[in-house]
Amino acid sequence: MKTSKLTEGKIFNKLVLFSLPMIAGNMLQQVYNLVDTFVVGRFIGADALAAVGSAYTLMIFITSVIIGLCMGSGAYFSADFGGGRKQELKQDIWLSFWFILAVSMLISFIVYPAMDGILKLLRTPAELMEMTREYVSVVFAGIIFVFLYNFFAFLLRAMGNSKTPLMFLAISAIMNIVLDIYFVVGLEKGVGGAALATVISQAFAGIGMAAYAFAKVPAMRRVNVATLWSGARMKQIIFNDLATGLQQSVMNFGILMIQGLVNSFGAVVMAGFAAAVKIDTLAYMPAQEFSNAYSIFVSQNYGAQEKERIKEGTRLAVIVSVVFCAAVSVFIFLLSKQLMGIFISADEVAVITEGARYLKIEGAAYIGIGILFLWYAYFRGINRPQVSLLLTIISLGTRVLLAYTLAPNTSLGVVAIWMAIPIGWALADLVGLAIYRK
Repeated sequence: MKTSKLTEGKIFNKLVLFSLPMIAGNMLQQVYNLVDTFVVGRFIGADALAAVGSAYTLMIFITSVIIGLCMGSGAYFSADFGGGRKQELKQDIWLSFWFILAVSMLISFIVYPAMDGILKLLRTPAELMEMTREYVSVVFAGIIFVFLYNFFAFLLRAMGNSKTPLMFLAISAIMNIVLDIYFVVGLEKGVGGAALATVISQAFAGIGMAAYAFAKVPAMRRVNVATLWSGARMKQIIFNDLATGLQQSVMNFGILMIQGLVNSFGAVVMAGFAAAVKIDTLAYMPAQEFSNAYSIFVSQNYGAQEKERIKEGTRLAVIVSVVFCAAVSVFIFLLSKQLMGIFISADEVAVITEGARYLKIEGAAYIGIGILFLWYAYFRGINRPQVSLLLTIISLGTRVLLAYTLAPNTSLGVVAIWMAIPIGWALADLVGLAIYRK
């Protein structure tokens, strides 16, 4: 397997070339739900779109725990690889694998019995409860595949291979498109069919990545589990992974709380928000994935003790992120209604208007989230995930506090929810800058 060290060579070229497959891969990953949204919105209707959108927020929250744990271990993998510590890399891989697998299975055992209670907490309207439950029940059968794909994707990326995860995602995305159309349009299986298409595609990506890693990564083979066990190292991994996992879950728990507040404004706002969030996520996703590549750059150089290289990489990363986010903000602001029309039929005027209003308010401030992603990545890369957690709490705490205080009690209404988002980003950015400078 071809690997790449980010501790040598031109920083800008290394960062950009390494990040491109990760950006493309994440865009393909978004296709899973974007295709669901498009097919459901166009062929089933606005109520189904609202149900899938609400379920998507819940799905992201649950899977963010697993992805966060994998991300935390990925920082260790990168530092081991950058520092040339082969035995430590093998140990960290196996300790992390069994720990995160156990957490993934525990989540599965908890989610299903609590499904109805969770949907009620989210204030899911009674008329949408059945469709939402149907979608969620099928999608969460694929939790184990989410774990497999992300664990081995972070492992390969930590070793400088960002192309193989892209390859598996590309194939699974095509599968998802074909199966979505087949189940929903051809067999008329409704939202359950859209969910089934997602799970089958995720299964291919997860199992395929696991098989590839076992075949190509030397550290996965000739393993004596007894010699690799270390209680002290396991504690370090658990602390690091839980801090990163908590950061990801806190971020998405805040979003989940916002979804509950959005649901209280009715099906029109729910549907507009559901479509707008897909556009929103896709718009700033390249900045997010670039920051993940930057984090691996930081981790490898941190393991190799290349401090000056980290400083220069940080300066370049900020420039790239700011320029990109500013350009995307202009694009989203000018074309918000046209973009909403991709997912919503033209006669759903109220839904398109509400979604466009969200995009104009929140989308004008993408620089804020771009910088925040870099702060998360930097502190994760130097094994300080607790700082990333603090910034997440500040950002989401501000957002939730303002939204719940202003939206139900002032004339701003739902606009207060949209305005609270960039305010939270800006406050967290300032705190991140202060900690970095200190």
